[in-house]
Amino acid sequence: MNSTKAPTSSISLSGINKLRVHQVHEFAELLGFETRNKYQILTESGQMLAFAAEQQKGLWNLLVRQYLGHWRKFDVLFFNPNREIILVCHHPFRWFFERIEVRDSDGKLFGAIQKRFAIFTKRFDVENERGLVIMEVASPLWKIWSFVFKTHGKATAKVTKNWSGILSEAFTDKDNFTVEYTDTSLSENEKKLVMVSSVFIDLLYFENKK
Repeated sequence: MNSTKAPTSSISLSGINKLRVHQVHEFAELLGFETRNKYQILTESGQMLAFAAEQQKGLWNLLVRQYLGHWRKFDVLFFNPNREIILVCHHPFRWFFERIEVRDSDGKLFGAIQKRFAIFTKRFDVENERGLVIMEVASPLWKIWSFVFKTHGKATAKVTKNWSGILSEAFTDKDNFTVEYTDTSLSENEKKLVMVSSVFIDLLYFENKK
């Protein structure tokens, strides 16, 4: 992970009930290459709120990306519109039970998203900075594009993958998601962890289409 001190920056999700997350398309994906993942995070009205980008560059990381997919070690940084770092997400190398650890721009642990064992569902937990599970997610086979976040059995948020068009779905990783905050009592930190989870969902379940 980059050890350079990042400026203290943030964004506010107060009053925001819905986000649109668009993966940035790169032409190389039409040729079968997995490129560095990049995303735009927009408000429901289309205003730019933040963007996220995978950081690993160079030929070696290009090769690792092709063959190891989401099991590889990588970092994803979230930036505000002024290109200031707001969140640093680290994905360690793991063959099973992938995990993304989230830190703020000062390097303080913010929370984590942890994949769990499941056979017929896509299942993961959202943890706070103390490692306590604050939301659980289980996406059944018959709703493969819908991820409902629950706290003590109550639905609090939802991430839905949207149809991106037949060419994008078949040949590229240009995925689009809607993030909905259905519980108005969610804290700022919880909303940001759900936002990060939308990227985690894409990397784990929809990234590799070669």
